[in-house]
Formats: sequence, structure tokens, C-alpha cells
Amino acid sequence: MAKKDIKKVVLAYSGGLDTSIIIPWLKENYNNCEVIAVSADVGQGTELDGLEEKAIKTGASKLYIEHITEEFLTDYVFPTLQAGAVYENRYLLGTSFARPIIAKRIVEIAKKEGADAICHGCTGKGNDQVRFEMAIKAFAPDMAVIAPWREWTIKSRDEEIDYAEAHNIPLKISRETNYSKDKNIWHLSHEGLDLESPANEPQYNKEGFLELGVSPEQAPDTPTYVTITFEKGVPVAVDGKKMNATELVTTLNKVGGANGIGITDLVENRLVGMKSRGVYETPGGTILYHAHEVLETLCLDKETARIKQHLAVKFADVVYNGQWFTPLREALSAFVTETQKTVTGEVKLKLYKGNIINAGVTSPYTLYDEEVATFDEDEVYDQKDAEGFINIFGLPTKVKAQLDAKRSK
Repeated sequence: MAKKDIKKVVLAYSGGLDTSIIIPWLKENYNNCEVIAVSADVGQGTELDGLEEKAIKTGASKLYIEHITEEFLTDYVFPTLQAGAVYENRYLLGTSFARPIIAKRIVEIAKKEGADAICHGCTGKGNDQVRFEMAIKAFAPDMAVIAPWREWTIKSRDEEIDYAEAHNIPLKISRETNYSKDKNIWHLSHEGLDLESPANEPQYNKEGFLELGVSPEQAPDTPTYVTITFEKGVPVAVDGKKMNATELVTTLNKVGGANGIGITDLVENRLVGMKSRGVYETPGGTILYHAHEVLETLCLDKETARIKQHLAVKFADVVYNGQWFTPLREALSAFVTETQKTVTGEVKLKLYKGNIINAGVTSPYTLYDEEVATFDEDEVYDQKDAEGFINIFGLPTKVKAQLDAKRSK
């Protein structure tokens, strides 16, 4: 679609640096088009304060604020948790699975408003441009997409600030504290500035750096115990109190953050081909992943667990790469759902200065039989049977050794 034909644009709007300057930039470069801003509430809290006034003052005709935190957790986060999907063994996918639900809602609003295009503020170096546009393609394959970072002459965040100042756009950041951050109920990421060099230690104890908790050094000297209840692999209660998804994750964020849990310093491989370094805070999510994994050791048989571990790597790649709305992800989720039918029970954990320590696990579907596993006398396991098992299991090794001995003579 030609620029002259674009009269109405729906913008994915966070009120941060990128999207704040995009509103006037769109009006300057797309024939003073109408800009409708959409902010998705996925649990970023106070970041939404004052957004409507700011969006209107900078040129938007209106602002939608979509409250989708509960849906985000139940339909995107918890299925990924059930899968045990962790990107490159460490990243709990906080930004990755937030983008599909946001983009899906933006498409719905764009269709409702009769928009000609959807605009996002993702950079041409990042993963999010792929995640947003993959979702747009899934629900509005013919919709035009405007990505200013792939068009404009601005080359850096400093130049963005220059543009904002020239257009009298108020910012909550300064050049000195201009970390690139992404926050939702699941996590907070930090990138840029001193973190761009992996040689630099993150300033965890610097005031204002960590937002969801404290560093392990600043955590209490006494441990905190927490018990999490799961039903079919989904967390449903903390310390015996039933909660919806939002309440549960919020509760665990507080207790986890207070104990220095879930701080990850990671150099990861971006989808677009480069490595990037960031610091992630995921206190509640880290607790949930640990607890879920512990419960599965009790409830899943060995072969199912092995296949699930193998597929979890692919599931994480699919989520990271923005392929949520694909047949592959749906098929993987179907397998995961089947494995979770018996993942029900309680997991007790001890939190202490950044560590998560197992403190007990129970399940009505446990596959652990104390009478079989005991070192004491029992009547259900004949230890003599082990001899025949070893003879059969070791037959290939024995035959090879015998034949090698014959050939060496």
C-alpha cells in the first residue's frame, strides 16, 4: 500500500521512548494520518499511568487500554510453563510470549477501526519485530505494517531523545539511565548502556536498577517457605490459598523478589542472528518453573519425561521466534496437555538468598513407591531378578568384548 493511501494507523503504544516519538513521526511522514494508540495491560503496573493524556498530547486521536493480564498468563504463560520451555537453558521467555497476545488484540482493534495499517516500535535488530508481524500475518495477512526503525534516519536512542526534545515530548528517562526495558507481570528485562559489554558486572545493588526484588546479598538472613499447588500442571494456589493467575504470580513475585530469586544475566542468540546481553528479573516465574519441574519428577514416567524434555527445547524456540500462532505450536501444546493430566500436587520450597531449595513434594498421582524404593527389607522386589536383567542388558557389551578378544589373537 502506498503511503498516500494510508489514512488511519493503529499503533502498538507503550508510552516509552520509541512509541512516544512514533506518533508525531507518523503524522509527519504519512500525510498527517490518524493515529490510534493501543496499549496492552499485561501487568506492567504504573507504566500505564498518564498514558492517555500523553498519547493525545503527542497527536493520537484516541488510546485503547486493553486489560489482558489474566488471559496472557492462562493462555500463553502457563502453557509454556507446562511445557517446561526455557530458551537456551536460562531465559523464561518473558517478552517472547507477551508479543503474540498483544499483536492479536491490536489486529482486532485495527479491524474494528477500519485501519489501513498497523505500526510497531520494534527495532530492526530485535526479535520483537518478528513476533509482532508473525501474529499480524496470522490474523490479518493483507494488513500493511509500518516499522519506523526500518524507515527513518534515526540511528540511536540518543537521537530518539533529540527528536523527542525537539517535539516537546515528555520522557520518563534520561540519557544516563536509558536502559531499554520491557516489563510485564512475568518479568522485567534490562538491556543497553553498561550491559552491552558482557565484561561488565551488572549493578544489582545500585539503587533503582532492580525493580522486582533485591539482590541475593540484600535478601533476608532467614529462609522463607512457600507451598505451591498444581492441578494438571497449572498453578492454582499458594500456601493453600486458591488464587487466579494474576494474584498467584503477583504473590510469588513479591515473595521471590524479597528473597533475591530469579535474577538472570544472559548472553542469548537472537533470532535475527546476533548475540545480545541482558539482565532479566523473573522472581515468581523462576519459582513456578522450579516447582513444576519438581512435581513432574514424581508424576511423569521416565520415557514421557525424556521426550518432553527434548520437545521443550523446540517449544522454547517456537515461542522465542514468534511462532505461537502456528500448527507446530498447537501440536506441541496438545502433547504437553496430555502429559499434564497427572501433574497434580503440592510442592514446598525454601527460598534463601537467591536459592530455591526443595522442601517436600506430594501428589495423589505419584509414581514413587516407597515400598519398592526402600533400602530396608521389602516383599515386593526380588533382588535376584537383577542378575538376569543385567545379563540381557549387558549382552551386546559382552558379545563385542568376546569377539574383540578373538580377533586380537
